[in-house]
Amino acid sequence: MAVFLGFLTCFSYFFIVFLYALKIARYLRMPVNLRWELYPLGFKEKLKILGEYLSFSEYFKRKKTYWLFLYPWHMGFVALILFHLFCFLSGLWGGEALFRITALVGVISFLSGLFGGIGLFIKRLKDRDLRPYTSFTNFFTYVFTILLFSSGLLAYFLDPSLEGYRRFWDGFLKFDFVNVSNGLAFHIIIFSLFLIYLPFTSSVHYLTKILGFFLIRWDNKPTKKGGRIEKLIETQLQRKISWGGPHLKQGLSWKENIFS
Repeated sequence: MAVFLGFLTCFSYFFIVFLYALKIARYLRMPVNLRWELYPLGFKEKLKILGEYLSFSEYFKRKKTYWLFLYPWHMGFVALILFHLFCFLSGLWGGEALFRITALVGVISFLSGLFGGIGLFIKRLKDRDLRPYTSFTNFFTYVFTILLFSSGLLAYFLDPSLEGYRRFWDGFLKFDFVNVSNGLAFHIIIFSLFLIYLPFTSSVHYLTKILGFFLIRWDNKPTKKGGRIEKLIETQLQRKISWGGPHLKQGLSWKENIFS
């Protein structure tokens, strides 16, 4: 069982990094986005966008009851990432203070994520405005995350010091896999399966949103004659159009349509 948990954890981490790297590479190869604004975004505007990204303020303004569950659900994931990062650091350097912080971040993650996941599931199921836009995949994801956070909470209640998790990570980093309790093993399996499942969901938006900020909304670099952007635009203008209409001729390139 110890070897199985170790290899499953290792595979899940490599899998999610590999899949996300492929997705990011695909996004970066997409046609260049053109900005139409005639003014650059200043520091205050960027700070405002960053604040919205961290606080979900638009959701709060539009539907406070939805924000009440959406925000803790997302913060649960942020805390979960920090929890496993601290687990990794604890396995490298140890230290009682660091692991106390790790345990605290873990229980915050489990409670916050569980509260948000249950609330979102019920809200999406009962709310007449949200129900038509909620797919089976959304509900499956909510159930999966509820199982993930509740299994973490169970592991915490069975071992509040998370000593078993400390030993697991210490052994994992040394490739000396150790046996853990059934409750902790269940959480490790659920978390690993969730990492494998995650790249196939819409949750990749927290990465694409960052790319959108830096490559589109905050991209104020001028286009220089003969530069990289001009060459990319020229390449796009040579693309053939596979559809047609009163204003565009099928089979011609964008450039040919513009000057025809």
